Amino acid sequence: MTFKVAIIGRPNVGKSTLFNRLVGRKLALVDDTPGVTRDRRVHAAKLYDLHFDVIDTAGFEDAAASTLPGRMRAQTEIAIREADLIFFTIDAKSGLMPDDKTFAEIVRKSGKPVVVVANKAEARGAQGGMLEAWELGLGEPIPVSAEHGQGLPDLRDAVISALGEARAFGEEEDADEEAAASEVLIGEDITGPDAEPSYDDTKPMRIAVVGRPNAGKSTLINALIGEERLLTGPESGITRDSISVDWDWHGRRLKLFDTAGMRRKARIHEKLEVMSVQDGLRAIRFAEIVIIVLDATIPFEKQDLQIADLIIREGRAPVIAFNKWDMIDHPQELLAELREKTERLLPQARGIQAVPVSAETGRGLDKLMDAVIKTHRVWNCRVSTGKLNRWLEGILAHHPPPAVAGRRLKIKYVTQAKTRPPGFVVSCSRPDAMPQSYVRYLSNSLREAFDMPGVPIRIALRTSENPFAGKAKKRR
Repeated sequence: MTFKVAIIGRPNVGKSTLFNRLVGRKLALVDDTPGVTRDRRVHAAKLYDLHFDVIDTAGFEDAAASTLPGRMRAQTEIAIREADLIFFTIDAKSGLMPDDKTFAEIVRKSGKPVVVVANKAEARGAQGGMLEAWELGLGEPIPVSAEHGQGLPDLRDAVISALGEARAFGEEEDADEEAAASEVLIGEDITGPDAEPSYDDTKPMRIAVVGRPNAGKSTLINALIGEERLLTGPESGITRDSISVDWDWHGRRLKLFDTAGMRRKARIHEKLEVMSVQDGLRAIRFAEIVIIVLDATIPFEKQDLQIADLIIREGRAPVIAFNKWDMIDHPQELLAELREKTERLLPQARGIQAVPVSAETGRGLDKLMDAVIKTHRVWNCRVSTGKLNRWLEGILAHHPPPAVAGRRLKIKYVTQAKTRPPGFVVSCSRPDAMPQSYVRYLSNSLREAFDMPGVPIRIALRTSENPFAGKAKKRR
């Protein structure tokens, strides 16, 4: 077992920059604007030979519980309770502020080991701010520069001093794990064929949750996992970072990614919102399933369709969640109307799974997850070449490709080249002359014949080379 470190402090002291430095990747958004981070983010980190989980938190502010800063502070307090060690971060350049002393008292009451991190120590005049940090009464401040990677050896030594060598290096836990492993090896034979892990167990399924601002994405994830893990509220655009949450559903490991609301490009002016949307797009590209959350009271806005089209072009497997279903007066009538619109407006993913849900009441969440699992299976499906070519014979007999410029197009065979999404190669004469309407016909026929609803299907046209072309050239 590794230990957990929570990075806390008032806004704009460089907590997310330190988080990225420890993680070794630019995961958290960083900007000069105070209060960029709102949700708490957990990731595996490394500090030389120390391995641990680090928690990035929102800026600690003194505010009423009902306000957005107050709810952000509640998330930070949860991080403090979960952590084994706290990095109390201050800005050495600006020195101590009144809030620093207030929050130092809260940290002291938690009883957790604390390391005072005096960040931005590379700045001119930072020495004075670092000396002021002694007033907190939390021990020696460690001067670091998270942006430039300075002072990390001293930070490592401070962690070992605060936790003790056995806890910092996990020696006690390693010994327990080795003993448990030896018991398993003595008592069981794990060398047989059943010891091979299944495909589903090797990696957690990556699910991104996307949609317009205030559609209820964070609320939906909280409802799925059964805890207030993500910051929610009536305000639009609360989520900024793409936050990942590990979850187990009926024995299936999942990794959920909450993303920032995506507005129309013309309405995005602030640099921070641009960064948030780019973070969300990155989550889509690395996801397997993408849940598109639509506000059932105002569904299928132009932006909703553009988001869905982007997901399909990226080759991800989409599932639609009609959220806020508890606010609908005539649900049966509206559901029939929405499903008709789904088929009409998203023909490129015909048969897409669309489920009415209420993140507030928890209605429809099991059906949503069933749709996710079903769509994931289709996205991973593979059809044998024999079945494909028997299907192709029937297609060519019933509806052969049209003649172009007086010459008949010939299709020779079809094979599946890839999955995730299903991709097929069709060998034919003159691929460049094949009408797109006929390619769409093949795609729709494939979808119906082999039960592949709701996922993108890729068809690549290839010409088969003449095996005698090279010999003919040699004779010349």
